[in-house]
Amino acid sequence: MTKPPMLTAQQALDHLLSHAKPVDESENLAMQAALGRVLAENINSLVDVPPLDNTSMDGYALRTADTQTPGSILKIAQRIPAGSMGRQLEPGTAARIFTGAPVPAGADAVVMQEDCMIPEGSADQVQVNIAPTVGQWIRKQGEDLTAGKTALRAGSFLRPQELGVAASAGLTHLNVKRRVRVAAFFTGDELSLPGESLKPGGIYNSNRDTLLACLKSLGCDATDFGIVPDNLNATRETLRKASKDHDLIITSGGVSVGEEDHIKPAVTAEGRLDLWQIAIKPGKPLAFGAVRKSEGAKEGGTEAWFIGLPGNPVSSFVTFLLFVRPFILKLQGREEDRVQAYPMRADFDWLKADRRNEFLRVKINAQGGLDLFPNQSSGVLTSASWGDGLVDCPPGQAFKAGDIVKYIPFNALLS
Repeated sequence: MTKPPMLTAQQALDHLLSHAKPVDESENLAMQAALGRVLAENINSLVDVPPLDNTSMDGYALRTADTQTPGSILKIAQRIPAGSMGRQLEPGTAARIFTGAPVPAGADAVVMQEDCMIPEGSADQVQVNIAPTVGQWIRKQGEDLTAGKTALRAGSFLRPQELGVAASAGLTHLNVKRRVRVAAFFTGDELSLPGESLKPGGIYNSNRDTLLACLKSLGCDATDFGIVPDNLNATRETLRKASKDHDLIITSGGVSVGEEDHIKPAVTAEGRLDLWQIAIKPGKPLAFGAVRKSEGAKEGGTEAWFIGLPGNPVSSFVTFLLFVRPFILKLQGREEDRVQAYPMRADFDWLKADRRNEFLRVKINAQGGLDLFPNQSSGVLTSASWGDGLVDCPPGQAFKAGDIVKYIPFNALLS
């Protein structure tokens, strides 16, 4: 029987995202508690920001009609610190003004103090050494936000700067999507947790800490169901427990078709499953499906989504970044977030082109180019720790040092 062709990374991602739907439930949180959450609704500004025309510089507010010639001398008629209101500016006068203070009526420009001087022996006059233009150094009322207009859109990921925008708009609380609930478990009788004695032929489970940390970095409520024995009944039982109160279940290991790989029959028995071969390296096998929720489950539908990742640590990490992360972002209701690849210079040769789309672990060097970790094996997790990003190398493409390649930084994939 002819094997079906492997999916491209984009085909697999498109299929995943076509199924993901944002969670419906939201909650109202105080501003600081909303950090790292996703806005559930548009928010409108309660005020104009700034509320009045104000100066962006320490200097002198004046009328440009009075200062057409550099060296013009004006009477200092008032002093306006931030938080104070000035009075109407009369022709031939200037107001000493400080950053953030409202510009008085009648003034149409601000000249910063470095462009002015106080004539000797005349403390109540200022010499303006430039001919200012209308609007110079004036921040206009509402130029940042306008009362009643949208300040932040639903789907915005709330970073510190978004909280600042919401605060400047006058908000104290925000309606945000509830956290996506993700269950994780790990298969393999060879696995032990750090701190335990290694079994003969065993290894420590690195995927647990890597994937749980990835989930937490995305703001998920992550539940660790631990290491599950390599047998069908134990795998089915864990799936039933994990499905009950979670939106998504992820696993690592057991997604091949060997006699000890029980994920496929277990998920098929408890729900439905597609098992894909994806034309990427590392991370060829990926499973996607859903598990029926048991009675008494919390809100969130009748199924929990399922994504099974490969067991090799780099494969597990890379496939999480490429497929699980965007799936979770869509469940969170975040605005579309296509990761940007940046053109950068490779400072190494890659002459063994593969038929699959390769993702190479690299690091930016002091010369602004990219260095390659020497061992690109899917079992060498130190390549991801050493590196600060991936080179997205298309199928069948080789390159030499000096060529431009597509670079994706890890920090863009872990937020």
